[in-house]
Amino acid sequence: MTTGTFTYIDPSSVSASTSGSVKPWNKVDVHKTSFSTIDCERTVTNIRHLESGVSAVSLDSTGFALVNHPVREKYFNEDSAVRGEYYADVEILLRGNLPGIKKIIIFDHTIRRREATSPRQPVRLVHVDQTPAAAEARVRRHIPDKKEAQELLKCRYQLINIWRPIGHNASDFPLAVLDWRSTMPQDFVKVDLMYPKQSENSSTEVLADEESIDSIEGYERRGEQYVLSPNDKHMWCYAKDMTPDEALLIKCFDSRSQYEPHGIVGVASSAPHTAFEDPETPSDTTPRQSIEVRCLVFYE
Repeated sequence: MTTGTFTYIDPSSVSASTSGSVKPWNKVDVHKTSFSTIDCERTVTNIRHLESGVSAVSLDSTGFALVNHPVREKYFNEDSAVRGEYYADVEILLRGNLPGIKKIIIFDHTIRRREATSPRQPVRLVHVDQTPAAAEARVRRHIPDKKEAQELLKCRYQLINIWRPIGHNASDFPLAVLDWRSTMPQDFVKVDLMYPKQSENSSTEVLADEESIDSIEGYERRGEQYVLSPNDKHMWCYAKDMTPDEALLIKCFDSRSQYEPHGIVGVASSAPHTAFEDPETPSDTTPRQSIEVRCLVFYE
């Protein structure tokens, strides 16, 4: 067990930012939002200590799960290798751990490196990548056949992130996940997710312009996420010194979760998550690198 500082949305700033037609927003490439945040100290439990009994973790109960799953790709420097070889390994991981899968769509990935030149740094804001509306929009976007999309939306489907360290253990700024059972519906605040527009001659994202950091000019809305407000009952977990041979499955949406129209009582909707600074990590630890792959998973 350790402690950490967790950054939440300030509920009082949301009321101000949602007046009129203005909706709260969050930039993905730099720590800048239209709302204020609150830092809270919390205890964080090692997932490895919660492997049995009533505290057992699973996608259904807590919204996350840790699995051992070595892969062929080690450094993730080539985009073609990630989309080819690694995406195939992710599908093997999912089918091997989640029974009854009918279809998997892996729609994107993000590589984060805690380096000054990296556009994508570890995110220090408690969030869920997609709201229910954003999850449904993902289905319709990635399944162009309207009839097929409509049929799949009738099935149970989930949006799952597969997160793993790159190259070395994720001791520096590890990823913490929030036990869904300790959340309340009012903790979740809808926020627009803003991405930098791609340059004219490149598909590569670039570093944010510090001079226009307070503006969303040059950005585009590509989704809607939840940002969490503070709750003293929140129970945080992490996999201490998580290795590149391990993967963390993080649920971002489940059409059969408790608060959905056809939901099942006790089934987690998601696992809010964030990077945090572990005070037990030595100061000379190698900076964290990680990859997260986002998947739509449909069941029979």
